[in-house]
Amino acid sequence: MKFLFFGQFSDRMNEGGPSFMYPMLFMLLICIALIVYTFVKGDVQGKLKKLISHISLFALVWGFLGMMVGLIGAFDAISKATAIDSGVLAGGLKIGLLSPLFGMIVFLIARLGLIGLTLRK
Repeated sequence: MKFLFFGQFSDRMNEGGPSFMYPMLFMLLICIALIVYTFVKGDVQGKLKKLISHISLFALVWGFLGMMVGLIGAFDAISKATAIDSGVLAGGLKIGLLSPLFGMIVFLIARLGLIGLTLRK
């Protein structure tokens, strides 16, 4: 079961555009590491909280940038094609939405961590 989940996760990461999805995964790991570090060591000046906030917002925007780039490529392919199947169009839109979805997930996880840090104070 664990291997199945990992396989599906890596498939979705590759489907959503590796050049956008893997940097967001890296941003997610950085945010989680900074949240854990701030919980353990503290953040007197608030710089780490600001950094987490900026990284999470960057991940959100990066995801939407990935969607825009993907949709422009998809619409270019559609404009050159003579006939488009609705299943192909729906599949392309699904792939285009994976990047902003993952960006929103990174954003929400980081924001939940910031809420926890704020409540801890």
